[in-house]
Amino acid sequence: MSRTIKVLLGDEARVVGVLRHDAHGARESAAFEYDPGWLSAEDRFAIDPALPLVAGPQFHRRARDGSLFHAGIADTEPDGWARRVILRDHAKRRSAARRAGDERTPGPLTELDFLLAVDDASRVGALRFQDEHGAFQRSAEPGRRTAPPLIELGLLVAASHAVETERETADDLAYLRGRATSLGGLRPKCTVVDDDGRLSIGKFPSVTDERAVTKGEVLAMRLAAAAGIDAAPARLVDSDGAAVAVIRRFDRPASGGRLPYVSAATLLGVEPGDHGEHAYTEIADALRLHGADSQADIVELWRRIAFSIAITNVDDHLHNHGFLHVERGRWRLSPAFDLNPFPERVRELKTWISADTGPEASIEAVRSVAPYFRIALSRADEILAEVERAVAAWRDVGRSLGMTAVELEGFAAAFEHEERLQ
Repeated sequence: MSRTIKVLLGDEARVVGVLRHDAHGARESAAFEYDPGWLSAEDRFAIDPALPLVAGPQFHRRARDGSLFHAGIADTEPDGWARRVILRDHAKRRSAARRAGDERTPGPLTELDFLLAVDDASRVGALRFQDEHGAFQRSAEPGRRTAPPLIELGLLVAASHAVETERETADDLAYLRGRATSLGGLRPKCTVVDDDGRLSIGKFPSVTDERAVTKGEVLAMRLAAAAGIDAAPARLVDSDGAAVAVIRRFDRPASGGRLPYVSAATLLGVEPGDHGEHAYTEIADALRLHGADSQADIVELWRRIAFSIAITNVDDHLHNHGFLHVERGRWRLSPAFDLNPFPERVRELKTWISADTGPEASIEAVRSVAPYFRIALSRADEILAEVERAVAAWRDVGRSLGMTAVELEGFAAAFEHEERLQ
């Protein structure tokens, strides 16, 4: 089976190119081709550094455990949690069709099916996909909101818990269907509209949580902002006793529209499924090559490394860093997101500080790369002091969020350790 999907950009739906997908049994292939109009436009840019602005189809060689699609397109795919919902929904539909003797039983899902399963209105970044009939993928189902308001959080939490415990009904899956996110991870989450009418991510407690994970994330995001980091606005919303973390989407500005987004993995040319070690020094190099304000973002990146060390944020892989397009192929570091304290984990970073330091999460290691980041050691020490002052207030900030003494104690090992400056 062969399909041709139009790739468009933003609310204006500017044609960028086409995505061709072929499936022969279990074998799939994909190629992207820029539209001639896009290639001749003054404001054109490569949607992925690995997709240069040239005519003709560009094929993608799939890495082991990686995506079928080029990384800039794969950044919009459903994350692990969303794929779980899609798979369970598909399985339920197939079972229902077989029981009813319906000859139109859905076939096996392809990688294109997953890519097109996210609601068009909430797909991360500015890329959009249109099928052969001109319908945006995924279009909202009749009589259904693309992203629910916060008033429906109770329904979302209940449906997510049902999926986690494998007790979901067809109605639960229909409610979650399409409301996926692309920001990574297996934890239950959903796109929502907050009380200001802005698109946000709602992150729900898991039935397997042994500590207040959602409260810990909002605590980390608040501390990051206090430490001088540009962090996505985050708050807690109570839903029948469940603490839901609501994180404002940074790819949807208050003025409207959609901002093109790529992950750090895409900017570095690291394929999903690439299990090699990569370093923050590589991100700094990529910023020097592609950045709109390189040095400012490199200093910000260094500050974020120091903060991650201070709070034991050790899930800092390349898909937990992102970039927003400014103009003509120039990118800025996106606001920080997915900052989480991990008290139970070994204090080693997923993204190394440098090839020389390895995964070591230490102040000495981050100070050692300050010259590479073109930060004077005196200024580096000032930044470290600013981070320390913010993190030192972690218990007070946690209490202001309504965290109990027991909940705070569950995070103590993440905040109180030998790498803190005091």
